Amino acid sequence: MPEAAALPIAPDASHDPEREAATKAAIVGAAERLFALHGFGEVSVRDITAEAGVNLASINYHFGSKDALLFEIFRRRTAELNRERARMLHEAAAKHMGKPTVRAILTALIEPPLRWSAPTHDRRIALQFIIRARSEGTEAMREVLSTDVSHLRRFADALIAARPDLPIEAVYWRLHFVLGMIHNNRFAELDRLDVLSEGVTRQSDIEALLERMVDFAEAGFAA
Repeated sequence: MPEAAALPIAPDASHDPEREAATKAAIVGAAERLFALHGFGEVSVRDITAEAGVNLASINYHFGSKDALLFEIFRRRTAELNRERARMLHEAAAKHMGKPTVRAILTALIEPPLRWSAPTHDRRIALQFIIRARSEGTEAMREVLSTDVSHLRRFADALIAARPDLPIEAVYWRLHFVLGMIHNNRFAELDRLDVLSEGVTRQSDIEALLERMVDFAEAGFAA
């Protein structure tokens, strides 16, 4: 059952925009960390406000509900990730006079989330949150994940232009398989691979891992 929402409170009489912005940022930061580490269903409104050091009613006042807060974080982080991908694709197009290579297109798609996954990256928690959203997300998140393909359209179009000899259906299927590789490339799976290979595949170098992933994805478009 959905968690009961905290009762709203009247805004602070001072209407201090900086204070309200700081409160919202504290809530978002605390919620993102807790949800990423413990799962959406295991974290309560009380957990978040305690972590953020704010009033229990602050989530309802600033965001409307726990689910609305979840969706706000999801919207922010996916938009940020896709802007980074779009920027890299734009730079690749500029570098190749409007005709980026398959490898450049796939690098723009794969590199941002892979870099976010690095233990020292400041967006590692954000990526963990997005991964949680794919399996534990709210109805609103699932709707976006299943219907909003605008960020993928530019990659599909670029790949179709780069491989005009391939049937369009084949390009879409191959892009789908590349996305599956990206979504399955989590550290839990890499740890399992290390066990399977008895340590032969141990991989801590993000640059080397990126090279392997792009090599594999590019090979899928080679014939």
